[in-house]
Amino acid sequence: MKKIISIAIIILLLSSCCPMKKNAYQPDYSPGPQTIVYKTKKDYSQNVPVILNDEKTAIVSYYGTGDLTYKGKIAYPTELVEGYLLDNIGIRKNVAYTSLIIEEYKKLDKMLTKDELFDLIIDKDPIEEMYSCGNRSKFTNELEEINKIITDKQLKNCKKLK
Repeated sequence: MKKIISIAIIILLLSSCCPMKKNAYQPDYSPGPQTIVYKTKKDYSQNVPVILNDEKTAIVSYYGTGDLTYKGKIAYPTELVEGYLLDNIGIRKNVAYTSLIIEEYKKLDKMLTKDELFDLIIDKDPIEEMYSCGNRSKFTNELEEINKIITDKQLKNCKKLK
């Protein structure tokens, strides 16, 4: 009987001591700016984005001419490995792109209306895939860490938005 109990205890200890997968990325979704990693069907990195409703029939959000900056520079997405981009503006899954170039848009004297912007949309469904990889401020060496997440096939641990 003692042998059976001893064997059972050893089996329990061994089965509960499985090591975690090495370097598995676990996103931190605490409040703050999210880390949006995405791929587009074409290069829209210089185009002005707008956010559409789920039906893609109307603009629900758009950026002012002064909103398209990040850390004092034009908020182009940052290129990552394997064709991925890191968002620097605040896009979401219902993003669409207009024919306007960000530099030109920033120089406009007056804001365009939602209808005017809607008429300038060149792609209502530009996203191939999009992930939220947690609070952006939690990364120490942002680009290196995000590129490692991609190359180590850890995007599956991020929240898939599209």
